[in-house]
Amino acid sequence: MMNEPQICSRCIYDQGVPGISFDGEGICNYCRQVELLEQQYSTGKPEGLRRLQVLLAQIKKAGSTNKYDCVVGVSGGTDSSYLLVKAIEWGLRPLAVHYDNTWNTAIATENIRKVTAALKVDLFTHVIDNRESEDIFRAFLRAGVPEFDASTDIGFAQTLRVAAAKYGIGYILEGHSFKAEGITPVGKNYFDGRYILDIHRKYGSVKLKTFPNMTFWGFMKWLLIYRQSFIRPLWYIDYSKSAARAMLSEMTGWQYYGGHHLENRATCFLHTVYNPQKFALDHRNLALAAEVRAGLISRDEALRQYRMPLAPDPELVAYVKKRLSLSDPEYEQLMQGPRRSFRDFKTYKTRFERLRPMFFLLAKANRVPMSFYLKYCFPIKETA
Repeated sequence: MMNEPQICSRCIYDQGVPGISFDGEGICNYCRQVELLEQQYSTGKPEGLRRLQVLLAQIKKAGSTNKYDCVVGVSGGTDSSYLLVKAIEWGLRPLAVHYDNTWNTAIATENIRKVTAALKVDLFTHVIDNRESEDIFRAFLRAGVPEFDASTDIGFAQTLRVAAAKYGIGYILEGHSFKAEGITPVGKNYFDGRYILDIHRKYGSVKLKTFPNMTFWGFMKWLLIYRQSFIRPLWYIDYSKSAARAMLSEMTGWQYYGGHHLENRATCFLHTVYNPQKFALDHRNLALAAEVRAGLISRDEALRQYRMPLAPDPELVAYVKKRLSLSDPEYEQLMQGPRRSFRDFKTYKTRFERLRPMFFLLAKANRVPMSFYLKYCFPIKETA
């Protein structure tokens, strides 16, 4: 059909994905980005494993006099739980750190307990006041932007940094795998501390006392004064989510929660209701595209799954309305209201772009994730 969108000849991303482009072979820039990262990190190859061993030795040496030599962020999900297990296998002495936005599912909470107990790992948790949490989520709905759950990502990152500083830990480990998840296109998925504050000032009403926001200067403090290193070990090794789930279940009694990022109700609402219905953004393509690139599923099967309609959980929608004190008419008005983006609010985006050379050096030195440099430090092409 003449009007059908172009689809990457390798994965399932189409021309509606923000910032996408296709080369002469019809392969999208995101597939090429993954290729470059595989080369850069020698993922799953002897050189990648050697480089990881060098990093592990550095972590052990730097933390030799501390009770803990690294921080591992945990959410109850597959990747973070698996990384905590691997940290123990590698001989590290991790402190597990969790940011509780008060919207965790019971499964996620129990998974964190099971894994940390089985591994005998201490857990540091920061819990935001539930009124603040609800006020931020409500503000983002009223702002009409796609990043409903941005405060969780920022709060989690800040909590990791604060915990590391509190215990004198120089290394933070996070369970992200670009091969298993890709690197999320930024076009309609951007957030930083200033963005959250600007939206909350305009649409919130509760004073924020317990929310761990990360300002620009706070971010720079962790990088340049505390000199914290941010490592993603799964970027160096072969990693299979299905194998990880089986191992976690057998070893700790960990339980699968049904889908990518569905261990938290706010994130589940974002992925299965809010973004698909309000912005026509279906995040299933991220994991499915990654599975196709990794050869775990055929492109045709991924497209078939992606084209199946989402079935939102009415109980989840009812939960969101109740938690955020939204009447049925107000909820429908917000869902049908104006669609805005981060460009309509104050952010650090232009500052990150201006400081791109510095952040490149910080990414090479493992002070910030390489994905931060790739996603936040370059101009974003406008999309419809």
